[in-house]
Amino acid sequence: MNITDAAGQFDVRAQVSAEEWQMRVDLAACYRLVDHHGWTDLLATHISARVPGEPDHFLINPFGLLFGEITASSLLKVNEAGTVLLPSPYSFNQPGFVIHGAVHEARSDVNCVVHLHTDDGTAVSALAEGLLPLSQTAMVCTADLSYHDFEGIALNMDERKRLVADLGNTNRMILRNHGTLACGRSVAEAWVRIYQLERACASQVRAATTGSRLNMPSQESIDTVARQTAKQTSITREADGDYAPRGYAALVWPAMLRLLDKKDSSFRS
Repeated sequence: MNITDAAGQFDVRAQVSAEEWQMRVDLAACYRLVDHHGWTDLLATHISARVPGEPDHFLINPFGLLFGEITASSLLKVNEAGTVLLPSPYSFNQPGFVIHGAVHEARSDVNCVVHLHTDDGTAVSALAEGLLPLSQTAMVCTADLSYHDFEGIALNMDERKRLVADLGNTNRMILRNHGTLACGRSVAEAWVRIYQLERACASQVRAATTGSRLNMPSQESIDTVARQTAKQTSITREADGDYAPRGYAALVWPAMLRLLDKKDSSFRS
């Protein structure tokens, strides 16, 4: 089998399944969307995706490329032991392996994990009260949100058990004094969840900067609305509505790909 392209470069697409290639395209698109929104942190933060049909393998960014440079071919394929499985001049960022590997290993339902250090997400992560239920988007998030205390840069494999214990069955997390995290059964679902969490954080920060008194719902109201929101956005039923993560993500993702294709379609290469 020829493993190089016409230019003599290693041809990743020729070595992987059609399903893996599609996952690579979606994951590269997610990196480009983070770049598009200005949510990058130089070379830090990570997005990962489980390789279809290979539950112990996942894809992650090569440490050294900006998010706006990442393509389907450049993504690293890594196993649970941290071995890069296809040739690449790059390695991965160790905290990415610690955090993302932990979630993929503990949650078989999770196929994509997004972790960011945005200004607003990090600001909310530094607040003792965390995310407040100040907006509709925040209500959507608080119904499915957990917290993990800061333990320093995620280089300690022992932190994994505490991180996944804190995550539990939730799909959004605020890593205190650190940033945000969201996961999903698909790249599209994880993207919608991190977008909602970041929007909720941004709304809270903006509301706080006005100096005006915040309209904080009563606890009874919070509990009622949170239950209702959780029901409305449930992903446990097969017949999900258009605004549940599965249905909504299926509408949003093609639009996101169109946006990127108009801007720069090189993520597909």
